[in-house]
Amino acid sequence: MSNKLYLSFLVGGLNSKRNSPITTRPSDLPPFEPRRTDNADTERKLREIMKISGDLKIDGVLFKTSVQDMEHIEELGNGTCGHVVKMQHKPSGKIIAVKQMRRSGNSDETKRIIMDIEVVLKSDCKFIVKCLGCFITESEVWICMELMDTCFDKLLKRLKHPVPEDVLGKVSVATIEALSYLKDYHKVIHRDVKPSNILLDTKGNVKLCDFGISGRLVDSMANSRNAGCAAYMAVRRFPERIEPDPQNPDYDVRADVWSLGITLVELATGVFPYQDCKTDFEVLTKVIGTDPPSLPHDQHFSPEFRDFVAGW
Repeated sequence: MSNKLYLSFLVGGLNSKRNSPITTRPSDLPPFEPRRTDNADTERKLREIMKISGDLKIDGVLFKTSVQDMEHIEELGNGTCGHVVKMQHKPSGKIIAVKQMRRSGNSDETKRIIMDIEVVLKSDCKFIVKCLGCFITESEVWICMELMDTCFDKLLKRLKHPVPEDVLGKVSVATIEALSYLKDYHKVIHRDVKPSNILLDTKGNVKLCDFGISGRLVDSMANSRNAGCAAYMAVRRFPERIEPDPQNPDYDVRADVWSLGITLVELATGVFPYQDCKTDFEVLTKVIGTDPPSLPHDQHFSPEFRDFVAGW
């Protein structure tokens, strides 16, 4: 069975409307700038984004939209930064996904929201989920995106068995292309690569999403000590898996490589490599003190896939 037919079979019925809108990235947004941490810069960026609040580009048509034009259909998922719902844009009839986040006034949370919006608005890559626009109110931020059918975290639970290797090949290519695009064109690393942030549809498209904790690269290094889930956290393994150097607390794009490797092992085996760990500290201790996870020898994987996973 082809990858396309296989994915269609697996996720069929999850979504009655499967056609995702194709959009053009806004061309009038300012380019990415070097990272700054002052609140004034954060507020300036927020004001810039607020100028296009309510502008949704759907199937090539720009709509001036209010939140009243959006009709709630169902909940799609929850996360630490907000929740995602399926909604209908009533003026066009298009069904889309909307990530909704509360505005608390906290500076760090505001930066995270801005990063999430900036990355998806300014990206033009077929392996990154397409952003249609956003809404910013005094209490909430909505990011409107193309609707995909599911994520690999949900798919793995639905399958109750590992994802086939040929499908994982497609996942690997799509994720690496997305990460490479972010690094080369926007000097950004993702920092939260995991199955729930890799989306797919019944046409076989695989796309990366959720850029709230993405980090800007400065001289190939990105500042962050606490970004991401410890389970898939960006762990620097060169030359050691975690390098607690107080003079250099940063990490670079190799962090995403580690996270992708952990993700592939989980999807290929159906089991999270550190599932026996009950706390983040246990995860980190095991990462430091044991060999990295590998594919089981008693399962049938191609030599190429084994070499690829072992290479990270």
